[in-house]
Amino acid sequence: RPKNITKGDKTKRRIKRKESYTVYIYKVLKQVHPDTGIPSKAINIMNSFVNDIFKRIAASRLAHCNKRCTITSREIQSAVRLLLPGELAKHAVSEGTKAYLFRRIIFSRQHRRPFSGPQNTIKKET
Repeated sequence: RPKNITKGDKTKRRIKRKESYTVYIYKVLKQVHPDTGIPSKAINIMNSFVNDIFKRIAASRLAHCNKRCTITSREIQSAVRLLLPGELAKHAVSEGTKAYLFRRIIFSRQHRRPFSGPQNTIKKET
């Protein structure tokens, strides 16, 4: 339920945000088929498909083991293998692994301390 925002005499309704993957679906389509368009109904169907898959992945992981509170990439990978059929699961797992490794490389480069070389601790006598 959206809350009211009061600013002086004016009252505005806060718009509730809804997660949507339409931009990303369109970007992937343009990478695969640059000259092809897609109707808004098809985008809505793909959006609901992505939302459904994400909910199923989270639900299957939570149903499998309630002893841990974190979901690692390994659990997500096994949930994807259980949810998606055959070749689609293989592609999803390989793309997910590729994205995970890319993110890990970028993160490690950002937090790496620059190597300044060995420090000279011997004092010269003058």
